[in-house]
Amino acid sequence: MGKTIAEKIFDSHRVEEPFPDTHVLKLDRVFCHEITTPIAITDLMARGMDRVFDPTKIKAVIDHVTPAKDSKTAEQGKIMREWAKRHGIKDFFDVGRNGVCHAIFPEKGFVRPGYTVIMGDSHTCTHGAFGAFAAGVGTTDLEVGILKGVCSFHFPKTIKFVLNGELKPGVYAKDVILFIIKQLTVNGATNKVIEFTGPIVEKMSMESRMTICNMAIEAGGTCGICYPDMTTVDYLWDFIKDEYSTKEEALADYSKWVSDEDAEYEEIYEYDMSELEPMVTFGYKPDQVKSVKDMEGTKVDQIYIGSCTNGRIEDLRVAAKVLEGKKISDDVRGIVSPATPKIYSMALKEGIIDIFQDAGFCVTNPTCGACLGMSNGVLAEGEVCASTTNRNFNGRMGKGGTVHLMSPATAAATAIAGAITNSELFEA
Repeated sequence: MGKTIAEKIFDSHRVEEPFPDTHVLKLDRVFCHEITTPIAITDLMARGMDRVFDPTKIKAVIDHVTPAKDSKTAEQGKIMREWAKRHGIKDFFDVGRNGVCHAIFPEKGFVRPGYTVIMGDSHTCTHGAFGAFAAGVGTTDLEVGILKGVCSFHFPKTIKFVLNGELKPGVYAKDVILFIIKQLTVNGATNKVIEFTGPIVEKMSMESRMTICNMAIEAGGTCGICYPDMTTVDYLWDFIKDEYSTKEEALADYSKWVSDEDAEYEEIYEYDMSELEPMVTFGYKPDQVKSVKDMEGTKVDQIYIGSCTNGRIEDLRVAAKVLEGKKISDDVRGIVSPATPKIYSMALKEGIIDIFQDAGFCVTNPTCGACLGMSNGVLAEGEVCASTTNRNFNGRMGKGGTVHLMSPATAAATAIAGAITNSELFEA
């Protein structure tokens, strides 16, 4: 019987199986940020276990509140930077060099096909876009990962999506994943891996694949995953060119991290996406999704473009295309946060930052702050945000605030109209 990509990764990384269906895996990467990691660091210190398994495999960043907004967040950053210095963790991205974790780590080439990755952050599933098994974990698992370089999991059952057809102009990866979450519901993939396959995914950039994998957790998934292909190789080439003589050689090697044709799945869903329209959430759950057309005219107070879901350069380019030469409504405020310094620099050189500023947006440094209501765009009670982030939980971006999730194109069009609307890029 054939195996899924997740099963192959488990088989190649299994250290032991101490109990039935408890698989201890060797880790290739442990990612850390300043919200969840200081708790683990402090506990390890209290236990007399202030050690790291391999400083070259631990990557750390300050990204959720940056720069620090108060003494508490400053202390979290201090714990991180002292820990990184103490253990010789070279890949620590402090204020000024930092970016949103799930954007900067792949941008630096830290994720490869077949890798195992953990982080104390639910959207670690983003990195499955590279054909890796990547999962968010709790504090105890993070501590063990930092200390021993292993983590235990149940054996992954996999749901497969085959996405056929061709997306209409103005329809993007964010619309695709919102549609999928609507089908699955927020519990539909609990403790499962979601494989994204088919012509739609094959045509996606790595940025778009990261967008769909990023929100696998919103359907309960442990990890979203895509098959590595030449698009993956092209993205990674600057980091792997000394390991392979040609891109074709790299692709041949990475092709072992593809599911077998006779692999078994819990469920297989097949959709023709040719008629998909831009999508948007309503209510307070990510599976509460309607077409933008059905939400047309819904008033908003703030527009936010950024995050680990849609703060990459292709997202900013699309939003800028909608905004160019236009002004946002006087009834709204707009905030854009490029996800990494590199993305910020690219947007600056391409004139994208000018377009945002000319339209009336506030452009901030890379940060996660607004997404989880911690800084740089918190909502007041009763306010509504049109956002390219990944969660619309009640109060997610501020107590009493409401969030509507959408693509960067829809967010930009909404900023101009002052109410939810389709962008001019969409051809119905």
